[in-house]
Parts: sequence; structure tokens; C-alpha cells
Amino acid sequence: MFATPGQTPIPGMHMENLIESLGQAKALALGGVLIGFVFGFFAQRSRFCLRSATIEFSRGVHGGKLTVWLFAFATALLATQALIALGQADVSTARQLAARGSLSGAAIGGALFGVGMILARGCSSRLLVLAAQGNLRSVLSGLVFAVTAQAAWSGVLAPWREQISAWWTVEGGPARDLIALTGIGRAGALIFGAVWLLAAVRWAWHQRVPVWGWAGAVMVGLAITAAWWFTAFVAMLGLDAQAAPVQSLSFTGPSAEVLTRVLFAPDKAPTFDLGLVPGVFLGSFVAAALFGELKLEGFTGGASMRRYLVGAVLMGFGGMLAGGCAVGAGLSGAAVFTITSWVTLSAMWAAATLTDHYLDRRAERATESPAAALDQPVPVLSRSFPR
Repeated sequence: MFATPGQTPIPGMHMENLIESLGQAKALALGGVLIGFVFGFFAQRSRFCLRSATIEFSRGVHGGKLTVWLFAFATALLATQALIALGQADVSTARQLAARGSLSGAAIGGALFGVGMILARGCSSRLLVLAAQGNLRSVLSGLVFAVTAQAAWSGVLAPWREQISAWWTVEGGPARDLIALTGIGRAGALIFGAVWLLAAVRWAWHQRVPVWGWAGAVMVGLAITAAWWFTAFVAMLGLDAQAAPVQSLSFTGPSAEVLTRVLFAPDKAPTFDLGLVPGVFLGSFVAAALFGELKLEGFTGGASMRRYLVGAVLMGFGGMLAGGCAVGAGLSGAAVFTITSWVTLSAMWAAATLTDHYLDRRAERATESPAAALDQPVPVLSRSFPR
């Protein structure tokens, strides 16, 4: 069982006094910055990207991107479930499990997000990482994504989101918990994660994925687990339960929150999400600077700009409708086996695959190799990632 308020989990034996001295709000924001920095640094180095993984899978390309994503996914799932099994994190009050969810929102929102990430050439977290490197396409797309997400949450798009979400809902608790629904138990969840991690190890060996690829992806997965542990630990202290929700990494809601704070509410108390976005940006910037990858890049033409902006709008609305992005649902939600996150992730994969096939692959088939859309030269597998 998770530690009671009178007990302190082993990893947090020396953190309680620090959190109380800083205050809960500042401690949460600082934790968001630090965990976000780790995520951003290693996401930049590993080239972690769900879009590239789906394209590799659908086109049968073996360039290592799918393996990198699988390392992050399996690590997040296995490490998070191990933490829960050891009683070091109670995630039962997390929004993804405890609150009422929407299966219609998960399916439709996930599909919209999948289409959008193909059009924008990256999911929301990837856009943030690329923006830190100097990619101006990602800067503009990220801003449009955040504005759309906020409009879908409390603005002009909110009625559409609410209407679609109401079509098929699922109660919180066991009804959203795949471990309870399937009866596999905690041991089954651990075995599931271990199998996929072993598969990733095997594929990395055969594909000669360099160290930065697989090790960076492992650190991305561990950042997801670290966020679950840290927010659960702060919530366990019981200082202010409403201001300290148990959560992990996601980029739809946090991007909208950061935008709102900057424009309208700079004096509100800091939160984990408020520290996360700048932390990821800073981590990605440092990684790009250390390895000489800072470079200003812009649009190549009007058609390119339209494509990115439409993709950003679809991701912003789809991510808010689904209740999670490629990281929020694909890693954080999947790691705690919430059914809506798995529906979202499946819809993202399916929609991204179809969009790439009917929009990009047909146009490229006559002149380019299947690997061209990955934004990386991959004829030699060992050169798919920077060393």
C-alpha cells in the first residue's frame, strides 16, 4: 500500500521538509521544471516522436524511431507499475482514473490529434522540443496549438468539445481501469511492460540504434514515472489536495495554462504544469546547444504554413477533447492503464497511419524513399541518430 500521511516513502525521506519550506505551489512548479528539463533534454537527444514511429510502422521502415518510442513507452509503463506495486505512488486519485471520462472524446479526439501531428510534422511535445532548437515553424504551430487548446477548454470551441464528450461516457474508478477490467492484476501489468521492453531491446540490437536513441528514450519514460511519483508524494503530504493533483506529463492542458498565465493571470499560484513547459523548453535548448544543433528554420512556402497551422488546430482541439496528447495519453495515461488513454493512443496511431498513407505517401512514392518523411537520413541505420 501507499504510505500513509504519517509515513514517508523511501525516495522522499528528505523531501518533505524541503517542500514545506518552499511551499507546496513553488515546490510543484520546481518539480515541473526539473522533470520537464530531463524530459526535454533526452527527448531532443533521442529524437523521441510518436509521429515518426507511426510512419515507420506503416511504411515498414526500420530506422529506429519506432524502437525509440517503444523504449519510452515500455519504460514508463513498467517503472510506473513497479512504483505502484512497491507502494511508492498512489495514482488512484489521478484525473485519468478517478474522474468520469469520455470514450467518444478519446476516440474522436485521438483521431484528430493523429491527423494533426502528421500535418504539423510532430506532436505537441515534439513541437516544443523543435522550437527550442530554433525551428520557427514549430514556434508558430505551438502557439496556435495552445490557443486552440484553450479555446476548446473554456472558449468558443468548448461547446463542441462538451457535446462530443457527452456521446459516450465512462464513470471513474474501476470502469476506467484496464487492470481491473481485464483482471490481469498488477503482476500482469508488470509482465506486459517487461515483454515490450524486451522487444525494444531486441529491435534496438538488430537495428543498431545508438546509445542516445535507446538510453535517451529510457530517460523519457523515467521522466513520466518521476512525475507520477513526485505529484503523488506532494499530494500525500496533504497540504492542499485541490492544488496538488496527482498527475504526470502532458502538453495540451499545460500549454493552454501557460498561455493563459502569461496573457491574463500572471499572479496566480504556480503549479506543476506551469513549471513543466518551460522546463522542457530549457532542457531541449541545452541539449541542442551542447551538441551544436541550434538552427533557425522557417517555412518553405504558403502551402507549408497552411499545413502546419491546420495540424496545430487539429491537435489543440483533439488533445483537449481526448483529455491527453501523444505524451499525456500515449505515455502517462497508458502507464496507469486508463482505458480512455489506450483508446486515444490507438486512435492516434490509426489516424496518423491513414493520413500519412493518403496524403503524404502517395505524393512521395514516385520520387522519394519511404524514409523521407521521417525528417532524418536513414539509409545507414547507425546514422539515424546523432552520436
